Amino acid sequence: MMNNIVFVNIMRFFGLLTLQVLVCSNINLIGYINPNIYLLFILLYPASNNRLLFIFSSFLLGVVIDAFLDSGGTHAAASVLIAYIRPLFLKFSFGAAYDYQSIKFSNTNFTQRYIYFLSLILIHHFTLFSLVVFNYNKMLLIVRQTFYSSAFTFLVCLLIYSLFSSKEA
Repeated sequence: MMNNIVFVNIMRFFGLLTLQVLVCSNINLIGYINPNIYLLFILLYPASNNRLLFIFSSFLLGVVIDAFLDSGGTHAAASVLIAYIRPLFLKFSFGAAYDYQSIKFSNTNFTQRYIYFLSLILIHHFTLFSLVVFNYNKMLLIVRQTFYSSAFTFLVCLLIYSLFSSKEA
């Protein structure tokens, strides 16, 4: 069982990384809307696994994305931030299921997943675009990019999650 979980996480890491670099990074709607589907790795990582390994994996994922996109560490910083604060949002969204380390996303209701996914995606994108623009005189641009990219990323992530999630009960 444990080897299966490790294998699934390794495949998710490399699959989402490859899909992000080869496909999603080339999508550019209205000049600034790009889906960041690699966030699914961070969002769906098992809550009961080693936290230090998880934060390091998130950093590694962000660094590789930055290397391919030549973005200077912005993806790594935003990924590490949401990996670090993820337990707060797991507890907020799932409550007792998180406290007992028994979260299975397939068994949670849509509203809980919606709040969890959307809140971390918004924080990631706001951090990412704040670091990319790095000018608070352009706050409207940061907020607009955050809103549109988060909405698109959220929809694409939900679509991918619903297509590839197992319906085990």
